[in-house]
Amino acid sequence: MSSSHPYAQPMLRDNALQGKTIVVTGGGTGLGRAMTTYFLQLGANVVISSRKLEVLEKTAAELREQTQNNNVLAVQCDVRKYDEVEAMLQKTIDTFGGVDVLLNNAAGNFISPTERLSHKAFDVIVDIVLRGSYNCTLAFGKRWIADQKPGTILNIVTTYASVGSAFVVPSAAAKAGVLAMTRSLAVEWAKYGIRSNAIAPGPFPTEGAWSRLFPEPLAKKLDPAASVPLKRVGDHQELANLAAYMVSDFSAYMNGEVVTLDGGEWLNGAGEFNKLEAIPAPMWDEIEKSMRR
Repeated sequence: MSSSHPYAQPMLRDNALQGKTIVVTGGGTGLGRAMTTYFLQLGANVVISSRKLEVLEKTAAELREQTQNNNVLAVQCDVRKYDEVEAMLQKTIDTFGGVDVLLNNAAGNFISPTERLSHKAFDVIVDIVLRGSYNCTLAFGKRWIADQKPGTILNIVTTYASVGSAFVVPSAAAKAGVLAMTRSLAVEWAKYGIRSNAIAPGPFPTEGAWSRLFPEPLAKKLDPAASVPLKRVGDHQELANLAAYMVSDFSAYMNGEVVTLDGGEWLNGAGEFNKLEAIPAPMWDEIEKSMRR
């Protein structure tokens, strides 16, 4: 999705992440993949993990070719299971000799009126987003502290983690927990040389994501760019640039910070999905079918 705009260009100097080993959960697709691509271009070793090994392997092969950096390792890991997280951590250390950065990016979401959700839907989202993030944070943090090594944690949250948003209640609740963990550990673990920060991205949709989810003419009405004062969505490289800075040594004095990157959207609307009030009940049935697909 790159363009000739300056904001779609790489920002850091060559080899800025040389020698760093970074683990990206949910690194096989979407924003995780975009950040991973840039980390590799900057010379890092990157481990991408998710539940679907075949997706990861395909991504890893494509990234090796695209970035000319072979140091990308695909590791199957369900972040909801602590023993799998520990195994993924061990495999990272065995392969690259250590680990410097944890990027908690794995997520899930249901866009739905809350009364339509089962308690299991809540479990699924909270387990991936909150439990997954604290499982990884705890495993990596314990290892860094035991080995007396510094480390960096970067969590991908959301603008509605602090203000809430209608129609994404399980996600809002789980991301709020990740946000609180970010700020709490920034203070508690700083003495071990562990920094903890977060990025709250606004809309960075992949090509056609919105139109796949919502039928026309609703997709046009709910176009995410419409509620952004800058009147555009984010370019994936913009997020990758910020993430690369925040995991690099250039940001060594940044700790406990949550950087919003949304073109001013949340200030304009305060709840990213509040406008879904416009959707009539029968249309939610169609949207549910699209989401299942």
